[in-house]
Amino acid sequence: MKLYFSPGACSLASNIALHEAGLPVELEVVKDHKLKDGTDFYKINPKGYVPVVQLDDGEILTEGAALLQYIGDQAPQANLIPKPGTLARFRANEWLTFISSEIHKGFSPLFNKELKDDAKEVLKAKLRKRFDLLDRHFADHVYLMGEQFTVADAYLYTVVSWAPHVGLELSTWKHLSDYRQRVADRPKVREALQSERAAA
Repeated sequence: MKLYFSPGACSLASNIALHEAGLPVELEVVKDHKLKDGTDFYKINPKGYVPVVQLDDGEILTEGAALLQYIGDQAPQANLIPKPGTLARFRANEWLTFISSEIHKGFSPLFNKELKDDAKEVLKAKLRKRFDLLDRHFADHVYLMGEQFTVADAYLYTVVSWAPHVGLELSTWKHLSDYRQRVADRPKVREALQSERAAA
């Protein structure tokens, strides 16, 4: 399996999930829509963005939330995602959808240098409300699904870690900040981050 990633991007969530699952993976860095050998990344993923997983048979999978479910299902013993068809699986999908649409996509425009400051403030205000909700959740939950770390945590950790880069002070939300640190302290998360530094 090969993971196409970009340093600092949402592809880190898939890398964390792969490490937590104990699945062997080859990392291929993507910078400015090109691979190290100069290959045009659009030839691999016409959408032009990471993450992308290439399976051993050559099949290409895209979209972070879908990849996270795929990875979780490849290593059921790791308990990274509940079994398909269960209510718990739909709860995991609920979190993945929330992270994708309300957190991840809330951050994305803030990295656009052309966006005016007043527009950024509107977006930050929305993110603050989402962080308020998450902070309340983590007041009595270790991870999103309770005591068990899941692929949804890999995703939330990744995007919440962008907060300082857009002028949001995460320490404002104590429980959310503690949660982020708790995930950061996981050995497999540290391994995933080290593997990206080595591959970049």
